[in-house]
Amino acid sequence: MKKIFEGLKVIDCASFIAAPAAAAVLSDFGADVIKIEPPGAGDPGRQLYTFPGMPKSELNYSWMMDNRSKRGLALDLTKPAGQAVIHKLVGDADVFLTNYPLPVRDKLAIDYDTLALLNDRLVYASFTGFGETGAEATKPGFDMTGWWARSGLMDAVREHHDAEPVRSLPGMGDHPSAMSFFSAIMMGLYERTVTGKGSLVRSSLVSSGVWANGFNAQAALVGAQFEPRPPRAQGGRPLSCYYRCRDDKWIVLTILNETKQWPILVDCIARPELAEDPRFVTQKDRFGHGPELIGILDEVFATKDRSEWQRILLDAGLVFEVVASAEDIPNDQQLIDNGYLVPIVDSEYMTVDSPLTVAGTEKARPTMAPTLGQHSDDVLREAGYDDDAIKDLRAAGVVA
Repeated sequence: MKKIFEGLKVIDCASFIAAPAAAAVLSDFGADVIKIEPPGAGDPGRQLYTFPGMPKSELNYSWMMDNRSKRGLALDLTKPAGQAVIHKLVGDADVFLTNYPLPVRDKLAIDYDTLALLNDRLVYASFTGFGETGAEATKPGFDMTGWWARSGLMDAVREHHDAEPVRSLPGMGDHPSAMSFFSAIMMGLYERTVTGKGSLVRSSLVSSGVWANGFNAQAALVGAQFEPRPPRAQGGRPLSCYYRCRDDKWIVLTILNETKQWPILVDCIARPELAEDPRFVTQKDRFGHGPELIGILDEVFATKDRSEWQRILLDAGLVFEVVASAEDIPNDQQLIDNGYLVPIVDSEYMTVDSPLTVAGTEKARPTMAPTLGQHSDDVLREAGYDDDAIKDLRAAGVVA
């Protein structure tokens, strides 16, 4: 079965996570993605898994996910001969994506104005930290700074208003930002089908972050008054709260239809007298006596293990979920049954699939991410370089 992007040629001239992850989604649907890296250390994203505090593994797991199914070309773009190579590749490419700083793009001759002259059907996809205009357009950014901190999310999710800000996880903002960037690329490709011409499409960490924080951002834009976030035990919404179970694992309730489901909950927890307690009869009563009800539910949920509560609440049809850890994911049968975790070809490992499917089409089976320059010779031969020319490029240090 033909894949949606089969025959689509993509040049991934980007680093770290957000932009390369968008290219990985294109590869999931059959695009031929050529990963450009500088000779030597390559994409600095290769080193992320070695940083302090990261999960320990002999495998470069972050590289496996965000660069799967690509072909690797190690190319020195600081040299004119390297720029000539990428210009030749761009000549018949469909998408060129980069998150290099704007001044660096000019220096390496991979800016939009230069590449658009080489291919009028090219969709040039530009990803930045803080946008491409204004005083901060050239400021470097990562998901911790642009997506998490600047967007207001870092402040909004602190445990309570006096608590310290909460750190984000590696890639936590990059991966949703990648989906925004992927969407921009799709818009560019759609426009090309209408006009026959390529275009410049853009996205950024901060724009994706503000979108993710859209509920609060829109409230602020209309002048809403924000209340300080109380500690969990003093909250006013006990049926939308999280509780520790006997085995020190947590569940979170999200019961919004309280009129219908409050009686069901009190039956599940074997506390029918709570339904008649004047403090908790109506939703307004429960909101007003939130800390008292949270205290009662803390005691109740501490009497059974999470797996027991999971069965009881699931059978009752209540809206809740386990607070899973990363270690729970590989054994999550629902993720496996739906193909959200997929095997890597010729490997004993699985990877996280991109969160998109199209009925009646088939996604590509993911392959391992390339080693540095793994496919350099193949890519160059396809571009028209013979063996002698490739040897000359290698001898000059242009290709590795």
